[in-house]
Amino acid sequence: MATVEKIRSSLIDKILTIRNKDFLMALDNLVASSATNDDIVTITPEQRQMLEMSEADIENGRLISQDEMDKRNLKWLDEL
Repeated sequence: MATVEKIRSSLIDKILTIRNKDFLMALDNLVASSATNDDIVTITPEQRQMLEMSEADIENGRLISQDEMDKRNLKWLDEL
């Protein structure tokens, strides 16, 4: 897996080859907006409880595959 420094260096190399002003402006906007998204997300006690219940389900093997979930969803939709 690439390190952060390798990824950063690769991106810089690629950006230096770009001559399209509109593309560079859009990229600048994207980077600027993502830099401000480092806020800590606050969750409610109910959300925390749901996450803890999910972790317990995983630890105790109470899982189903995506295929099985898709089948259940289709069955549920057919019953509507």
